Amino acid sequence: MQEEVNIERRRAMQLLAAAGAIGITGNTLASDHNHGDQPMGDAMPNGKIGAMDPGQGWLTRGESCHGDGTPLQFIPKTAVDANPLENELSKYPKCPYCGMSRKMWHHSRHLVHYDDGLADGTCSVHCLAISLSLNLDRGINKVYAADFGDTQEPKALQNADTMTYLIGSQLKGTMSSVSKMAFADKAAAEAVMAKEGGKLASFNETLEASYLGMAKDTMMIRQRRKERREKMMQEKMQKGMS
Repeated sequence: MQEEVNIERRRAMQLLAAAGAIGITGNTLASDHNHGDQPMGDAMPNGKIGAMDPGQGWLTRGESCHGDGTPLQFIPKTAVDANPLENELSKYPKCPYCGMSRKMWHHSRHLVHYDDGLADGTCSVHCLAISLSLNLDRGINKVYAADFGDTQEPKALQNADTMTYLIGSQLKGTMSSVSKMAFADKAAAEAVMAKEGGKLASFNETLEASYLGMAKDTMMIRQRRKERREKMMQEKMQKGMS
């Protein structure tokens, strides 16, 4: 059964390569913070604005990033973790693929524990899909997702394979124009669906939907980051003239 699940996941991940949809290289790695509407809070660089080093801040153009690569993080760079859920927000505070705070976006966060003991904590199923596609040869112990139906903060992580996802509701998406939220209780998902719309899906179906929407979401994110860089440069020029 587990082998069948992994085969389905691998098939879904291959869709990303077929679509040529990752597109997160070079100077497009700027933090979105809910589609790029909120600033990182880091100081403005003195030179021309280049890339966002996730979790570190804006870089000047040509400045090197820690763990340079394209994209910046091919594989998890954290230590082997036998208990990834223990203090997970402290150990994995920032999504390594977009730089967003996982505590801020605790309601949509995911965490994958690979079979070699490495863990990768992301802000969303969108960035989880990126992690899985970059680690095709790394087996999966378990994928965890935040239970949107949990009333506590931060919302608890549960086994994603047993959860019910709500796709395409009016709930605001994280790193995607199409909302994808997980629920430990199917009845809770159905109640939200009755109010907010959308459709129910399994984790594998949601992962596949993430890959199928990756091209559109990537273009959206690129455009918003471009606009943000231009705005930051205009503000910098205005400060220089005052």
